Amino acid sequence: MVADQKVACSSRARGAIEERFPRSFFFDMKPKPQILLTNDDGIQSPGLWSAAEALASIGYVTVAAPREQSSGMGRSLPSASSGIIQRESLTVHGQTWTVYAVGGSPAQAVLHGILEIMPSQPDLVVSGINYGENIGTGVTISGTVGAAMEAAAMGVPAIAISLETHQRYHLSYSREVDFLAAGQFTKRFARLLLDNGLPEGVRLLKVEVPSDATPDTDWELCRLTQQRYYDPTKPERGSWDVPGTIGYREAAKLENESPDTDAYVLRKKRLVAVTPLGLDLTARVDFAALGQALRK
Repeated sequence: MVADQKVACSSRARGAIEERFPRSFFFDMKPKPQILLTNDDGIQSPGLWSAAEALASIGYVTVAAPREQSSGMGRSLPSASSGIIQRESLTVHGQTWTVYAVGGSPAQAVLHGILEIMPSQPDLVVSGINYGENIGTGVTISGTVGAAMEAAAMGVPAIAISLETHQRYHLSYSREVDFLAAGQFTKRFARLLLDNGLPEGVRLLKVEVPSDATPDTDWELCRLTQQRYYDPTKPERGSWDVPGTIGYREAAKLENESPDTDAYVLRKKRLVAVTPLGLDLTARVDFAALGQALRK
């Protein structure tokens, strides 16, 4: 075909397309948002894959998560981590995913995802869905929340989402846990952040889903409880020469708990507890008065 015939065909094809679709159609088409998904339970976690399936309908999902179970690592960046990234293929419910198993903590998985794996900075980072709730003053212990905090520190809006479960499931990959409702809330809040961003002063959302939630369960904004939700337990061993790890037990006291806290909203109201978090840990005090008190 000669050049002028090619141009004529191209013009006719373009005209047919423009006749069928209004011009505004092409300008309104936006690229799908880029979502980085991680967790602290590890790359094989069913909770991670429930989140991946839910998020896939609203954006391109890149999964970069710790190779090993990494609960309780907070926002740590251990110098002993290998940083080795293994590209793997996993088939979940008939769909094959290319994923990245990272030799490091949840926060390091986020950094490797942003700095090495993804071609550009993601529009959103989602951490979860975690086996077990992350409540109150213990959130800085949580690898789920720690990963979201690291993303926020990199300037990316983030969500840390957890599902209330019995403690026996916390370090498991149990298939007895139903992540369906939690997956729907992951998608819902991801869409809200992608569409609207976060207001001034909020860097990430912490979302806690009750174990008996359905996709129709209501949600409520709340603050962190100031009580310790889990108490540490000492190792059971006869000698310090024997390996021993510090355990934990659920210890929340809800009788006198304020109704606007994450513990109360989740445990008493049985609603999805949504807590806006910032990265500024500075105590809200009168600096002049505190300075005088410290100089006495």
